Amino acid sequence: MPHSSPQNLKRLIENGFLSNASDVLKQLMDELATEKKLAKGEVLFEQGDPGETLYAIGSGVLEFSVLSPDGRKLILDVMQEGAIFGEIALFSPGPRTATVIALEAATVWGIKNADVLASLNERPELGVDMIQLAGRRMRWMGQQLRDQVFLPLPMRLAQKILYLVKHNGAQDDVLKLSQAELAEFIGVSRESVSKTLAIWKRDGVIDLGRGTLRILEKENLKKIAESETI
Repeated sequence: MPHSSPQNLKRLIENGFLSNASDVLKQLMDELATEKKLAKGEVLFEQGDPGETLYAIGSGVLEFSVLSPDGRKLILDVMQEGAIFGEIALFSPGPRTATVIALEAATVWGIKNADVLASLNERPELGVDMIQLAGRRMRWMGQQLRDQVFLPLPMRLAQKILYLVKHNGAQDDVLKLSQAELAEFIGVSRESVSKTLAIWKRDGVIDLGRGTLRILEKENLKKIAESETI
């Protein structure tokens, strides 16, 4: 049943993953979305759980992680208001590829695959929009995989730090993350990250504190992130 959505949900639809969709598809997603509230520390879903829902974050901060075959935790991302995730489940329900937990109280909006398919049966012309959205997301995921496999560690680390500063509310270019957590983000040992950060600190690119990292020379860090050879 259509409902009156809050402005933050409308903003997510206009500016997020669905920003390039047709007006009709945006309206459909707006009508189908349902709200879910999460307490701090609550798990939205775990890696391997069945998934059939796309989510948008209305408020709060969520952590995305996976477990390696040897049981090590790898943090993939930390997302906050405005982020969209779970798109694969919208097109093809199946096991979740990551665990999502609320780092603070959060609100998410979900759109179920079954609801979308039922609406597409009534408006099959929207199928073209859905295919185009899936294609754009798959290209993005392919690029992320190539970066993870082929880019050298300093380049990957610089890119991840700049991404976190831009997208996760870092104040004054300061990240409140330990070196172990940064290592989990890019799937390497803490020692490897520590060595790279020590070099950057020596060169005046960053400063390090207890569980914090401050960017001092953002342009130099960007050059590292964009460099083809390290």
